[in-house]
Amino acid sequence: MAKLSQFLAAPDSFKGTLSAPQVAEAIGRGVESAGGIPDLCPAADGGEGTAEVLLAALGGERRTAPAHDPLGRPIEAGYALLRDGSEAVIEAAAASGLSLLDEGERDAERATSAGTGELIAAAAGEGAGRILVAAGGSATTDGGRGAIDAIEAAGGLGDARLEVLCDTSVSFERAAEVFAPQKGASAEQVERLTSRLVAEAGALPRDPRGHAMTGAAGGLSGGLWAAFGAHLVPGAAFVLGVVGFDRRLEGADAVITGEGRLDGQSREGKLTGEIARRCRAAQVPCHVIAGEIALSPEDEARFGFATLAYAGSVESITGAAERIAAKSLG
Repeated sequence: MAKLSQFLAAPDSFKGTLSAPQVAEAIGRGVESAGGIPDLCPAADGGEGTAEVLLAALGGERRTAPAHDPLGRPIEAGYALLRDGSEAVIEAAAASGLSLLDEGERDAERATSAGTGELIAAAAGEGAGRILVAAGGSATTDGGRGAIDAIEAAGGLGDARLEVLCDTSVSFERAAEVFAPQKGASAEQVERLTSRLVAEAGALPRDPRGHAMTGAAGGLSGGLWAAFGAHLVPGAAFVLGVVGFDRRLEGADAVITGEGRLDGQSREGKLTGEIARRCRAAQVPCHVIAGEIALSPEDEARFGFATLAYAGSVESITGAAERIAAKSLG
């Protein structure tokens, strides 16, 4: 049996701690230490770090613009103009992100997506005709109302068209139920937020309820779909297409992916779930390194990972990758 040698390192960021390129580099060092050959392919699924990955793949420049954080405080937030400036990528996390709030500040009912709308309007004002909105990592559950109002207050989108890179397949009406607890909501608040989303759905130009991916970023994706005709796309599949994952998979003997927390939701549009699916189809072993793993035995079986490894720091990720590669090279 031929020994494994080529390892495709395709991790997501470890939210709030390590970027996808940092994780990929740590995996690469471990693979090399074991005698393997790494192919570094940092990726994303529409969550934090998506702009960095797309900038590296497509070229462009970073910009900043005045915006407001989830609690309405003024900030300067970043976004990216891609290629020749005709395209832009806005991360919802940049102005509306959970990482912008201390734990004690989390308020899922008060948090607004207005800052994301302000960045979208800024990119449209710069002449971007295609605006990619990476929807992951938000602190909000406002159905996109804040963003819609901010865009309209700025004069609308002009000729720009929106594409939302979604990191979940959850629909609009389930956004509070599935995601609001991690944004600080109590059970009672989840009920109120769900009622608010239902009311918002009825007030929008078209009803986002029941449509896959409309619940990303607390319903931001659904609000932009309903108000501006945004095209909703699976973020992981989009980014993997840009970085040439399938072509690189053909030359790989194994894949090592990773993310900060691996749980049942990772199958609902997250990068690790999409990579696991593609590896199964290609019959290539897929290993995962995560800072936290919360999977049921049923979820483990559905993913089909060859290895589940815990690691949260650069050093421990390198060590885990070295052990995975050494075992594979056996």
